[in-house]
Amino acid sequence: MDKVFVKGLRADALIGVYEWEHEQRQPLLFDLTMDWDQAAAAASDALADALDYDALSKAVVKLVESRPRQLIETVAEEVAQLILNEFQVPSVKVRVSKPMAVAAAETVGVEIIRSRN
Repeated sequence: MDKVFVKGLRADALIGVYEWEHEQRQPLLFDLTMDWDQAAAAASDALADALDYDALSKAVVKLVESRPRQLIETVAEEVAQLILNEFQVPSVKVRVSKPMAVAAAETVGVEIIRSRN
């Protein structure tokens, strides 16, 4: 299966288990990889036949920035479900990094893979 990816997508979220984390936005970085058959888009050269990664990226940022959450696990699952349901991809890998979470680490994060049933 062909792939479409978005790497390093940034959303500024109210995220965390501490009170201050719901008062100050922190960056979350997303690496998204979607299964997508590129044959129709390659043949037609039409955006209508492609996975619109700009629209997908904007939808992810809007979702993540829409409300506070405690866990990046929750964010990862919500992003995966958004992409599966609204963009009709067969499967998606969502990697969420939270660079400000642990002072001694460059970043921490989670990665999930979800498919349509």
